[in-house]
Amino acid sequence: MRSAPHRLAVFGTLMLSAACIATIGCSRIHGRPGPGPEVIRPDEVLDFPTLYKENCAACHGANGKNGSAISLANPVYLAIAGEQTIQQTAAKGVPGGLMPAFAKSSGGSLTDRQVSIIAQGLLQQWGTPDLLAGANPPPYSATLSPNADHGQQAYTAACARCHGADGEGSTGDLKTGAGKLGSIVNPSYLALISNQDLRSITIAGRPDEGMPDWRSVTTQPLTDQQITDIVAWLASKRIAEPGQPYHSYQP
Repeated sequence: MRSAPHRLAVFGTLMLSAACIATIGCSRIHGRPGPGPEVIRPDEVLDFPTLYKENCAACHGANGKNGSAISLANPVYLAIAGEQTIQQTAAKGVPGGLMPAFAKSSGGSLTDRQVSIIAQGLLQQWGTPDLLAGANPPPYSATLSPNADHGQQAYTAACARCHGADGEGSTGDLKTGAGKLGSIVNPSYLALISNQDLRSITIAGRPDEGMPDWRSVTTQPLTDQQITDIVAWLASKRIAEPGQPYHSYQP
């Protein structure tokens, strides 16, 4: 028969083992917080796919195209704009348009590093190095004095065959709807798009919608002056108060 001290020693060993097992088990209890953060801080998200999906895809499309805003999966647009302009646009937004500022310094929610990652990621994902080498493309921003009357003439020669004589669009095939284009002089459309976006689309096209860039519309590429004038003519179609002029409402 075992002695009392021996039984006490065995009992103590069992209790110590049970305590160790319980301690290890408790540290692995489902739902118990781990040593690190459960959810990554928003300003610590540094991968391009996540940043693009959470901040850009809603307007520019999940794959950079077929969105309500300009296509970013357009190598011509990326080549004309360049990384610095894209980064500045993402940071500060586009005055006169729907593109908001995303940098914290401009009231947004992204750090400067995150904005830079988006700009670099766009070029790496959808850009083509040296795409326009030797092509002499028009500059991203307008620098010449515009002439709306000349713009109408350039529009008629280069754009009317698709967008209609006065920009009213095209009904396309009445049965299938193929080739249908909306009005580009609609007051609501012009109220929502900036002159810079009009210029960017005229230069870079919308390949996701079958619209060619500045080189493909006629036998001769559109010049910088012609593009500047076309944008001026379109802008002249804006009205001061598109939609309901609520401020003049009298109860």
